[in-house]
Amino acid sequence: MSERLVVIGGDAAGMSAASQARRFRSPDELEIVAFERGHFSSYSACGIPYWVGGDVATRGELIARSPEEHRARDIDLRTRTEVTEIDVPGQRVRSRDLEAGTEAWTGFDKLVIATGARPLRPPLPGIDAPGVHGVQTLDDGQALLDSLSATPGRRAVVVGAGYIGVEMAEALLNRGYEVTVLTRGEQPMATLDPDMGRLVHRAMDGLGIRTVVSAPVTKILTGSDGRVRAVATEADEYPADVVVLGTGVEPETSLARAAGLPLGANGGLLTDLSMRVRGHGNVWAGGDCVEVLDLVSGRERHVPLGTHANKHGQVIGANVGGGYATFPGVVGTAVSKVCDLEIARTGLREKDAREVGLRFVAVTVESTSRAGYYPGAAPMTVKMLAERRTGRLLGVQIVGREGAAKRVDIAAVALTAGMTVEAMTALDLGYAPPFSPVWDPVLIAARKASGAVRTAG
Repeated sequence: MSERLVVIGGDAAGMSAASQARRFRSPDELEIVAFERGHFSSYSACGIPYWVGGDVATRGELIARSPEEHRARDIDLRTRTEVTEIDVPGQRVRSRDLEAGTEAWTGFDKLVIATGARPLRPPLPGIDAPGVHGVQTLDDGQALLDSLSATPGRRAVVVGAGYIGVEMAEALLNRGYEVTVLTRGEQPMATLDPDMGRLVHRAMDGLGIRTVVSAPVTKILTGSDGRVRAVATEADEYPADVVVLGTGVEPETSLARAAGLPLGANGGLLTDLSMRVRGHGNVWAGGDCVEVLDLVSGRERHVPLGTHANKHGQVIGANVGGGYATFPGVVGTAVSKVCDLEIARTGLREKDAREVGLRFVAVTVESTSRAGYYPGAAPMTVKMLAERRTGRLLGVQIVGREGAAKRVDIAAVALTAGMTVEAMTALDLGYAPPFSPVWDPVLIAARKASGAVRTAG
């Protein structure tokens, strides 16, 4: 007898799970029904800033697989259909057709929850005014582009200076806007330590992006036409013809919470290594709506990244389809850029290490992306944390120009392997003057960190 798999969410985790399950089981063995409240499926939300900025020419280039392509693979993907309730004991979900307004129940034998994350939208006066945009979905990106085309002014304010904030600042700068970034933090990029964030701040100012720190927004001011005209903080007002929100995201788990499914301290669903929701044999979850194990700290974290979401989907699909796969956890690797400045981090910041009770040493080194005498060598700053007693690598942050960001992958592998900084100094990395100094910047930092561990005793 055929089983039915229901998937809630038609992007990375959800459709990766559906596609992988289909590879394992035929339509006669497994019926797959997927619900997506938007118009699009399997797209790169991470690429939206580059589409807005003009680096990516069309929206279609961000779509990996359309709804029609999924349907051609015997996946019943229902777009513009929102799931409004999960009945776990009854093994069914209730959905609403957003075009027709009709509702229906759909039964399931197995359920995948891939509801993603929702942008943090602070409850400020004027936050819903025309000209204020989030950039979570392709629809959001299109709405922003339409707004930019219809607005004659060239002043943009970005609220928030995390990954989305700095990437959108670059996109708007590329489109010829005068850009101001407002952040409540001590420095931009709160995923870095403040001393490394200061380097980003300095570089953004040098690029012509005005960055105002310690400036929480108090309200959005509107003109007589109701559109946004400025953004206010406690200390000042910043004129704006368009406002982009980059204030972060949180797990979209309202359905799961109402259904009584287990959530972690960060609001994300809790799963085991197979991505099965804890305590529920026929329910899986993946993507930005889950919490995952941090392999460095040993704690659960919410890390909303497309790389993880696709891996989650592959694991879920294999397990739903009758195979076996696991997702062991993350070390927290992420890269970004603003114009030609590259930003990378993996593992723990100083704040994170203190929160989990780790004693550590921290070192910072200055180096170059290539041999210093080779044309195009660019400066690079590497910060490294190591456990004080054992020398175990705890985290790395990198800020620099071309060739800087992807060096963080060396540290990500070392973190996953549980290496010490002393062991890292012996890593056999590729060397030639066009690519690296004789001692790669990450290894220079490892040498310095190893010495700091010995000095600290």
